[in-house]
Amino acid sequence: MERPRIVIAGANSGAGKTTVTLGLLSAFMRRHMIVQGFKVGPDYIDPSYHTAVTKRPSRNLDSWMMGQDVMREVFERGSEGADLSVIEGVMGMYDGKDPLENTGSTAEVSVLLKAPVILVVNVSSMARSAAAVVLGFQTLDPSIHLAGVIVNRVGSKGHYELVKAAIEQVCGVPVVGYLTKQETLQVPERHLGLIPALERGELGDLFDALANAVEETVDTKLILQIARDAPSFEAVKPTLFCGEKRAATTTIAIARDRAFNFYYPENLELLSWYGAELVEFRPLEGEPIPESACGVYIGGGFPEEYAEELSHKTEVRASFQRAVQRGMPLFAECGGYMYLADQLIDRAAAPHAMAGILGMEITMQARLSALGYREVTACTDTLLLKAGECARGHEFHYSTVSRKWEESWPFAYEVAGLRGVFRDGYACGNLLAGYTHLHFASNKQMAERFIASCAHWRRSAASEPLLSL
Repeated sequence: MERPRIVIAGANSGAGKTTVTLGLLSAFMRRHMIVQGFKVGPDYIDPSYHTAVTKRPSRNLDSWMMGQDVMREVFERGSEGADLSVIEGVMGMYDGKDPLENTGSTAEVSVLLKAPVILVVNVSSMARSAAAVVLGFQTLDPSIHLAGVIVNRVGSKGHYELVKAAIEQVCGVPVVGYLTKQETLQVPERHLGLIPALERGELGDLFDALANAVEETVDTKLILQIARDAPSFEAVKPTLFCGEKRAATTTIAIARDRAFNFYYPENLELLSWYGAELVEFRPLEGEPIPESACGVYIGGGFPEEYAEELSHKTEVRASFQRAVQRGMPLFAECGGYMYLADQLIDRAAAPHAMAGILGMEITMQARLSALGYREVTACTDTLLLKAGECARGHEFHYSTVSRKWEESWPFAYEVAGLRGVFRDGYACGNLLAGYTHLHFASNKQMAERFIASCAHWRRSAASEPLLSL
């Protein structure tokens, strides 16, 4: 299988991977190429950037969450029809789940996809020492094809020439270009208004400026040639999207707006593949759960930034309450889980009424409360998992939860993370909610079970209340 592809890796977080990736995506789009973006690891923001530039859904590649073969399937499926695939790495090239191995790292993904790597190195305040940095990345794992280097934050053209000469002499790897420190070209912080800004097209000028910078000082022709020279590989046998796409047997409503917008593309595509018609609604705009819905999926996002607006959408809150009372299948994760609380306390200590479904209070914190990979084991039979079954995902949030009845709380999962094992979430009947963003590619039965529950609910028109609200 021929798939032109390149990995943009970084020597460390903050090296400039996103800046370089967006510049390249924008530059190649100017050539009227079909370009596909990918992001290594569990992340929603960078794929949102990619999608805004390429107009194709960017996809996560994560060998730990998905497994190696499924990760390859996601790549092969996502890159179909593209002239070029640009894979943005995560953290430093060798950083992943475990400091002692490559699992989940950019390095592992590059090896599994036989994809050449362009390493981005911040060379501010160094010259020949940059060669030592590149040499270390080059020799730590010889199976990685380090095909080129881009140096970032150079002080001048002369500084670039010094660094280039040192790296190419010591490492025998071409330095394919550079970027200077230009404040106007800094990609915005991952602030909470980013998604709506992308949707409104407000970053178009930035993408153009990044393309201009890359075209001026980076050898894009050489990078494209490196990508086209990537070796062919044998297609993996599909295990996620296998067989024929099933006819729709049920309708699942997807909450998607400025407050709720974090969904892995494969999660939604698997639901569609296995028999769900997906209809979107916008809680923040006052749209209640659609009448046609037989199930609801409300994902992550930034409900805390719109807490006051959400609190005023009384009909939306009432529609969630009716859905739960009727026993309609409802899956909520992270931001969606927060929305189901009685109230949310924002960073200014102001309370805001939420859906009032779960007897808990959400309090926002100034610092991250949770970050990292998660493996969940179902404590009981749930909407997605049977008791004892596992799935994988990640957490990233600034909030904490206070439950009204801790001892009898029907926890959904036993969650394993870097800092130990704990219980999280809520599971009762057809309601499943929790902080962990689950990736359905880690256990595709989650999608099939969700659909089956929705189809059963539709047939039975369940009227027995699930909860007393």
